[in-house]
Amino acid sequence: MEFSAILALLVTVLITLHFILSWWRQQRRYKSLPPGPTPLPFLGTPKYMDLRVTDINFKLLSQKYGSMFTIWKLTEPMVVLCGYETVKDALLNHAEEFSARPFIPTQIMFSKGYSFIGPRWRPLRRFALTSLRNFGMGKKTMESRIQEETIYLTQAVAEMEGKPFNPLQILGRAVGNIMSSVLFGEHFEYKDPKLHDLMSRTSRHHKNVTSLLHMFCNVFPFLLKLPLIPKIAFKETTYLYNFVLECMKEHKRTLKPEAPRDLIDSFLLRIKEVEHEKDPDFCDDSLLAVTVGLLAAGTETTANTLKFCLVFLAHYPDVQAKVQQEIDEVTQSLHLPGIEDRPQLAYTNAVIHEIQRVLDFAPFGFFHAVSKDIEFRGYTIPKGTTILPFLTSVLNDPSQWETPEQFNPEHFLDEEGKFRNRVAFMPFSAGKRICPGESLARMKLFLFLSALLQKFTFKLPPGSERRDSKWLNANRRDLMCNAQLCVVPRALPTK
Repeated sequence: MEFSAILALLVTVLITLHFILSWWRQQRRYKSLPPGPTPLPFLGTPKYMDLRVTDINFKLLSQKYGSMFTIWKLTEPMVVLCGYETVKDALLNHAEEFSARPFIPTQIMFSKGYSFIGPRWRPLRRFALTSLRNFGMGKKTMESRIQEETIYLTQAVAEMEGKPFNPLQILGRAVGNIMSSVLFGEHFEYKDPKLHDLMSRTSRHHKNVTSLLHMFCNVFPFLLKLPLIPKIAFKETTYLYNFVLECMKEHKRTLKPEAPRDLIDSFLLRIKEVEHEKDPDFCDDSLLAVTVGLLAAGTETTANTLKFCLVFLAHYPDVQAKVQQEIDEVTQSLHLPGIEDRPQLAYTNAVIHEIQRVLDFAPFGFFHAVSKDIEFRGYTIPKGTTILPFLTSVLNDPSQWETPEQFNPEHFLDEEGKFRNRVAFMPFSAGKRICPGESLARMKLFLFLSALLQKFTFKLPPGSERRDSKWLNANRRDLMCNAQLCVVPRALPTK
């Protein structure tokens, strides 16, 4: 046998032994993790890694392995938490230990680590929450902004004149204007090309970060080092970043320290305070990443949820009529529904919450990771292990919901018909990593929907077939993008 052939064989054997040894060490390190489907060497459990079809797969796995099981992304374990008790135990009872984020190459590369996902998340999140509160989140001033926006929204809807239309763009512009006022201090006319551009870029950014290409780049980070891949992977995100960069430049030019107008102004002032530090958390990079993150999270998801609510109610006209009756009785058509009316609009509030539960928009939210080695519910989870809190299992936990498979507003009503909060209602996640814009999102959903239902009845286009909640949930992504509705102005009761 020639020397070259012997050398090739030796190299092959050594490489094989290296991989076998690495795999053995990996299995030994993670032997104390929860059970799960047996991973293929170096391939993991690819059958369960398509998170777009988790509902059936994870339900079956939880029935077999219990409320905790492990799947594998190549050689990286991912522990899935199912059911209210287990998710609550992790995110609330062990909030600090489960507050880390896994390393996500695409996010870290583009934001340079300056984001709510990166290692500097604590001071950035704390500052963002403080700034949002200062500019009205959860206060009467924000309620007034949203109610003022409902006037523009209802005018735009009225212009449809009963013809079938997709309300997503109009809803997106209303939600976008609220976020724009908080972040940029700017309000746009609905036909303003700048607003259309902002909403289009935000939508494309959202699709970009959830694309198959991003998923592959996160599984195989070496792809990001190839010449053309980053340019393709971040094309849509770059558009949104450039939009925000232009806003930052204008804010720097017109900044008045004594009168900050919005979050960008507040952030710029904070940057000046820490500019003497060697490696400050607050800089142009973090301002850019935080603003884009808040904009993307605060517009796309809320607009889609609003759209789904209207589509859902068109399929449940009896529920829509009962909501409208309650709104009429409480407001007497004398004013727009307000936050102070929410206790009296118990059924309306319950319907909104129950549709969110059925919608299950973010089955996982962002993934978590453990910040240190932890003994949790009989298993040892090593530091850095990715954690998937399966929120779908919480929103459908039979121990927490009387009829989890059905649409039932009574889930959120007590025996006297008053609204009741449910501890297992976690569409925004829970704990230290709960969505920072939760209170603002709740306010927008309640005020926009109640105002629209006060003015209009939403119906299915002629020839459309009514569907139940199970079908609507299974087809939610297509409905949020493409479903059309007809709107009929209501004859409001006389004052």
